[in-house]
This record gives sequence, C-alpha cells and structure tokens, in this order.
Amino acid sequence: MSYLLSPEIWISLFTLTLLEVILGIDNLIFLTIASQRLPLHQQKKARQLGLMFAVITRILLLLFIFLLTGLTKPLFHLFSHDFSLRDLILILGGLFLLVKGTQEIHHGIADQEQKDAKLLGGQKSKFTLVIIQIMILDIIFSLDSVITAVGMTRHIGVMICAIVIAMLAMLFASEALSRLINHFVSLKVLALSFLLMVGLVLVADGFGFHIPRSYVYFAMLFSLTVEVLAIFSTHTQKSAKNNND
Repeated sequence: MSYLLSPEIWISLFTLTLLEVILGIDNLIFLTIASQRLPLHQQKKARQLGLMFAVITRILLLLFIFLLTGLTKPLFHLFSHDFSLRDLILILGGLFLLVKGTQEIHHGIADQEQKDAKLLGGQKSKFTLVIIQIMILDIIFSLDSVITAVGMTRHIGVMICAIVIAMLAMLFASEALSRLINHFVSLKVLALSFLLMVGLVLVADGFGFHIPRSYVYFAMLFSLTVEVLAIFSTHTQKSAKNNND
C-alpha cells in the first residue's frame, strides 16, 4: 500500500484520467446522438447503460491484456499492408460510424417530425437496437483507450481507477451535451460531422494511415468554438432586436 503515497502514482492517475476523458469524446458524441433516437424518458437510461458498458469493456480488456497482443498479429497481407484483427475492427467500426452519421443527417435532421412519429411505436425494440449499437461502438472505442492506459502506467489499479473516474465525468457531461444538442439543431449537425470525421480516422488507421488524434481533436475544438460564437452572436442580435421593438 506504500505505493499509494508515491507522487508518481497520483500524477499518472491524473494524467491518465485526463487522457481517458479526451479519448472518450468520440464515444460520448456517439452515445448522445444514438440516445436521441429514443423517447425522451428513455434517453438518460440509454446513456447510463452505454457508459456502464464502456467501463465494463475497458476493464475486461485491461484484465485480459494478453488479448491485445493477439489483436495486433497480422492475419493477411493486402495493399502493401499487414492487416490484423484490430485493423479489421477499426475499419468496420469506422464504416459503421460513416453510415450511421450519414443516416442521422438524412433522417434525423431532414424529417424530424417523421422520426418522432416512428419513435412513438415499438419503443422496446428501438431501445434494444440503440443499446446494441452503443455496445458495439464501446468495444471499438475501448481499444485506443486501453492501449493508452497500458502505455501510461504498469499499475492495473491506476488504470481501472482512471477509467472509472473518466466515465463518471463523461456521465455528467453527457447530460449537458444532450440538452445542448436538443436545443440547438446546428450543434447536432456539427456533432454528426464529428462522427463522420472519427469514422474516417478509424478507417484510415485500419489501413495503416495513422492520423494523430491531437489534429482531430483540435479541429473539433476549433469548429465547436466557431459554432458557439455564431450561436452567441445570433442570440445577442435577437435580444437586441427584441429590446428595440
């Protein structure tokens, strides 16, 4: 227990927790978008279950770290690249996000009224379908998260604590993010574009073209900042117009 008093342990815990939160942004965006396909009273439950599955997936991968080495072993050679099981998972996950994001933009934005009408019937099957989709993406997003955790520290307890803390932080963030996306349609379109970008990055990684996540997150932050400034400007102009009237 003496290692708990080591500053190195606490620094690694803080750093790893921060990284886990950052790496969980794409997971959080998908979780928020997917849950909005459900009736309002089921959305919070779907987000909670989704994050719970994310925690379980990451901890199981950590407890079976030896499986990660098996995931990176080449299965076949194609297009001057050795494809492993991890590559195939990333490619399939990326394609899923590209298809899902495109469908949401087409159906979730263009015909909102029709979507709401459909959600009134068959709620149980819809809920199950959304949870299955979230579980599948949890596995895919967990790969980068766990690999990062293994590279940051040798203590399995620190890894698990960092993952649990990060997931709790994301749980609170998911509620705020959901309210914002529900209120501002433009933010939902932006979030869907983020999903498309993440899907493209996953496919590129699967084919051996590594795109640094820092570039992706910077692009997301820049786009989000511009959109927030645009929303604030529009709100200010409306307030000024109403005051003049």
